[in-house]
Amino acid sequence: MNPDSKVFVAGSQGLVGSAIVRNLEAKHYNNIFWVRRENCDLRDRSQVDAYFRQAGIEYVIIAAAKVGGIHANSTYPAEFIYDNLMIQNNVIDAAYHHGVKKLMVLGSSCIYPKFAKQPMKEEELLTGELEPTNDAYAIAKIAGLRMARAYRQQYGFNAISLMPTNLYGPGDNFHPENSHVMPALIRRFHEAKESDAPVVTCWGDGSAMREFLHVDDLAEACYKCMLDYDEDYHINVGTGEDVTIKELTETIVDVVGYAGEVKWDTSKPNGTPRKLLNVDKIHKLGWKHKIGLREGIVSTYRWYMENYDRV
Repeated sequence: MNPDSKVFVAGSQGLVGSAIVRNLEAKHYNNIFWVRRENCDLRDRSQVDAYFRQAGIEYVIIAAAKVGGIHANSTYPAEFIYDNLMIQNNVIDAAYHHGVKKLMVLGSSCIYPKFAKQPMKEEELLTGELEPTNDAYAIAKIAGLRMARAYRQQYGFNAISLMPTNLYGPGDNFHPENSHVMPALIRRFHEAKESDAPVVTCWGDGSAMREFLHVDDLAEACYKCMLDYDEDYHINVGTGEDVTIKELTETIVDVVGYAGEVKWDTSKPNGTPRKLLNVDKIHKLGWKHKIGLREGIVSTYRWYMENYDRV
């Protein structure tokens, strides 16, 4: 892959896809392809085939997915499993049949078992029960990783898979109900500050531990793996460091400048107790994250403030 290659970034308008596009543009890639749903619905195989025939794509990065936090996953499981399966099935198979040179599938650390050994090595996949609040999404993403592996094994198709940890950064989804924990907390505490709310209540007891990776660091990992990773098993991408949700909340409160009280609703679920990735494999490949958590939260909050009316 080089700056003249035709690279299709599926999901280029989302958090991950937009970061990958930024990364490639900064490296002077000048043939980056992307589509909007109204022009090519990736859930529709005929539309996907027509697009690949017309565009002559050489490389594919699948960042397109239906994503959300605990509330969204619990409320819309049918949509999460259907949409993600269809996107992956169509794009992977079409890429193979239309002669794509290399394809990358992005999974998510939430597809590891709920009680996987910590930090989670790549081999922990499918060794135990999934977290019930997001099993529909997890099963779909596992299928995508396994499909890439199967096409490599049966057809010799150069398909690889990355397993990122919890992501955040510019372009995140700040919806009050359907977002992940980081953007949800940023929005909640910003609005509480603006309205002088005396108390903000958060879900669970704050003890769950999570690892957070800035999306620009993930984009650089994707680029590194498109150049240098060619194995049939997925590779973890994370920081190798985690914090409790309570610690995360305290940092966000400080960055936002909220002066009220924080309470915890222990009747609400915590989700998986801990999700920390073992990142030895990708460190050996030569990649390591560069953006610290507080630095990343500051830049994400700045982006939110600049785009408040659009999110």
